[in-house]
Amino acid sequence: MTAAVLSPARERIMLWLLALTQFTVIMDFMVMMPLAPQLMQAFQIGPAAVSGAVSAYAWCAGLSGLLAATYIDRFDRKRLLLAMFGLFTVSNLACALAPNFHVLLWSRAFAGLTGGVLGAMTMAIIGDVIPAERRGAATGIVMTSFAIAAIAGVPIGVVMAAHYGWASPFFMLVILSLLIWLAGMRVLPSLTAHLANEPTPLRQVLPNLLALFRERRHLAAFGLSVVNMAAGMLLIPFVSPVLVGNQGLAPADVTWVYLAGGCATLVSARLVGRWADRAGKQQVYRWLALLSIVPMLLITHLPPLPLPLLMLAFALFMILVSGRTIPLQALLTTIPAPQQRGAFLSANAALQSVGNGLGAWLGGLLLHTDAAGHISGYGVNGYLAAGLSLLMVWWASRVRSVAAA
Repeated sequence: MTAAVLSPARERIMLWLLALTQFTVIMDFMVMMPLAPQLMQAFQIGPAAVSGAVSAYAWCAGLSGLLAATYIDRFDRKRLLLAMFGLFTVSNLACALAPNFHVLLWSRAFAGLTGGVLGAMTMAIIGDVIPAERRGAATGIVMTSFAIAAIAGVPIGVVMAAHYGWASPFFMLVILSLLIWLAGMRVLPSLTAHLANEPTPLRQVLPNLLALFRERRHLAAFGLSVVNMAAGMLLIPFVSPVLVGNQGLAPADVTWVYLAGGCATLVSARLVGRWADRAGKQQVYRWLALLSIVPMLLITHLPPLPLPLLMLAFALFMILVSGRTIPLQALLTTIPAPQQRGAFLSANAALQSVGNGLGAWLGGLLLHTDAAGHISGYGVNGYLAAGLSLLMVWWASRVRSVAAA
C-alpha cells in the first residue's frame, strides 16, 4: 500500500484519525496526574500509591513497546491497530468501573500494555502510507495530539471529575475511543505491503535488540533519555495534589493551571524546535536543561499564591521542562546509523517509558501526607530533579552522533 492509493482528502482524514487515537492514549496517561487528589480521597491512599499507578502504566508501556518489535511487522497494520485500540478501550472501561485501588492499578497496567504499542503502530502506518517528502508534515499533524490533550483533554477531564466523580473521564475516553474505532474501520486502508518482505526470524529479534546496547554511543544516549524523563516525572505527577493539598486550590481550578501549561507549550514548542535547528540540538538541550532548574525549584517551593500566579509558574515549568525534550528527541535521531534508526528509536521509546515510571515511583516514595492533607517532601523531589538536570547538562556533552563518531 502506498500513498498514491489514498486521495488527498482521505489521507488527511486518516492522519487526523491517527491524531485522535494518540490523543486518547496521551490523555489517558496525563489525566491520572490531576485526578490524584480525588483518587487519594476515594480509595484512602497516599501520593506514593497514586505514583505507583502512574509508574505501572509507564513501565508496562515500555515493556510493551519493546516486545512489539517481535510482532509489529507480522500483521496487517489496520487489523493490529484496531485490535490493540480495542483492548485499550477495554482497559479504560476497567479503570472506570474499578471498585478498589488494586483493580485500578491492574487496569492501569493493562492500559500501558495496550497503549504502549499504539504510538509505534501510528508511526508505522505513516511510514507505509505517506511518501518520504511529506512524512514530516504528516507526523506534525499526528503530534498535535499532545497539545490538544494538554489544552482540552485534561482540563475537560478534570472538570468532569470535579462534577461527576473521578471515573467520568475514563467513561468519556471509552465513548470517544469507540467512535474512533468505528471510524478507523471505515477510513483506514488495509496495509499489507510490508508482509511481502521476509520477516526477521524470531530467533534473531532478541540478538538484534541486544546489539543496540553494545555500543557506547547508544548507551550514553539511552542513559540521558531515561534520566531526562525520570527528572521530569519526579515532579509532574504531584503538581495537582500539591496545589490542592498545600495551596488549597479547588480541584476544578486545577483545570486552569493545566490549561495555562498546555497553551504555553503549544506556542513554545515550535520556537524551541526552530532554535534547535539554528543553534544546534545538543547546545539548545544543555541550555534548556540548565534553565529548567529554576521552575523546578520554584514549583516545589511555592509560597501561598493566587491562581493567576500559579498558572504563570506552571506555564514556565512546562515551557522549560517539556521543552528540553524537543532538542533531545531531535538529537537522538542522529545517534544511530541509518540502518539501525528504527530499532534504536523503538528501544529508546521503551526506555523513556521506564524512565517515566521510575521517576513517578521514586517521587511518590519521597512524599508524605499528614492528617490535614498537606504533602511534605516535595522540596526534596525538586532538589533531586535539579541535581539530575545538572548531571544532564554534563551528560549531553558526552553524547555523540554517528557522524561525529
